[in-house]
Amino acid sequence: MSAKNKGKSKVTIFPDWCKGCGICAAFCPAKVMELNDQGKAIVVREEDCINCGFCELHCPDFAIMIQPKMDDDIPAVCRDLLLKKTGGQVAGESEESNKEKG
Repeated sequence: MSAKNKGKSKVTIFPDWCKGCGICAAFCPAKVMELNDQGKAIVVREEDCINCGFCELHCPDFAIMIQPKMDDDIPAVCRDLLLKKTGGQVAGESEESNKEKG
C-alpha cells in the first residue's frame, strides 16, 4: 500500500481480545498504534494509516479490524459491495446514514 491510501481506513481494536503482545504497534509502518498503560493496543494516529493491513493480518488474537472509510468518491457499486461485505455497517458512518444512502 502507498501513501495514496493514507487516512482512508478505520482502525478498530477490540480491547477484550487484545493480549497486548505489541506486534501491531512495533511493526506498523505509520505508527498508528501504541500500547496504553494497561498494555493494550490503542489507535493514536488513525489518519496516518496507509491500509497496509499488517496489523490485522499479524494480530494473533484477531483483535484488529481495518475497514475502508466511506466517502462520496466511492462509486455506488463499490459502496454496495462494501456494505454487503460488512453487513451494512461501514466505518465512519452511523447505521442511519448507511440506510439513507441505500
